[in-house]
Amino acid sequence: MLLIGERINVITKVQREAMKNRDPKPIQEMAVKQVKAGANMLDINIGPAEDDGPELMDWIVKTIQEVAQVPLCLDTTNLAAIKAGLKAHNNQWGRAVINSTSGETVRLNTFMPVAAEFQCDIIGLCLSGSGLPADANDRCAIAVDIMTKADEVGLPLDHIYLDPLVLMLNGNQEHAQHCIHAVEMFQTLNDPPMKSVVGLSNIANTAPASMKGILTAVFFQMLRDAGLTAAIIDTLEKDFMEVVQTRNPKMVYRSDHVEKTERVIRGEIMYAHSFLEV
Repeated sequence: MLLIGERINVITKVQREAMKNRDPKPIQEMAVKQVKAGANMLDINIGPAEDDGPELMDWIVKTIQEVAQVPLCLDTTNLAAIKAGLKAHNNQWGRAVINSTSGETVRLNTFMPVAAEFQCDIIGLCLSGSGLPADANDRCAIAVDIMTKADEVGLPLDHIYLDPLVLMLNGNQEHAQHCIHAVEMFQTLNDPPMKSVVGLSNIANTAPASMKGILTAVFFQMLRDAGLTAAIIDTLEKDFMEVVQTRNPKMVYRSDHVEKTERVIRGEIMYAHSFLEV
């Protein structure tokens, strides 16, 4: 399982200020902490970075790889910044990843050729211009479009991580099971099976803080049982990392709470913020 640390992100005040001021210390400290906690890749989210994207991405990639000898996942919509990051990236520690393209025509035509040019990896988000995919079958249809474009531009399929598009459980309950089924189906689209990745924390958006841990841990284990190969996560969450190591949420959370959470994710019980209390 590839664990991608999510903590170097422009939305975090400390990291945003460090990026703005080109202060390496907070960024390097966070990189080292995540790797020590178990991350074997780091996501670097600099936002749109419209004014100084290429220079910022070049600086931050070099800054991180001075202290953390892992590959990096470059997270921005700024194409010039992506290219600058790929040029700066030290591939001695593994291929960089572009985060991300999707099934939308403009994004496919923009980012997939760059992945082919640099022969790096790329995340393919199962989202199209038609809106949210209805179910696992729709996600797989978009995945095929992504794979077709990769073949067209000369990017090997083993450079692609398919992302089934995790939505928050609150208000989108049926999509949790669709994501699990999509991960299962992705493996049938190619031989060897296609790789998959999720932005795990999305599942617990808007949930009370007391529930976020069990929601992400149980959903993660269900996805891993379905064949998930990578996840963008917070490796500094000790309870979650224990679940990663033991492969058993019941080692951390009450057995009845785990079982009830599984039933909610499968759609057998209606989600509410209080579902564990009922």
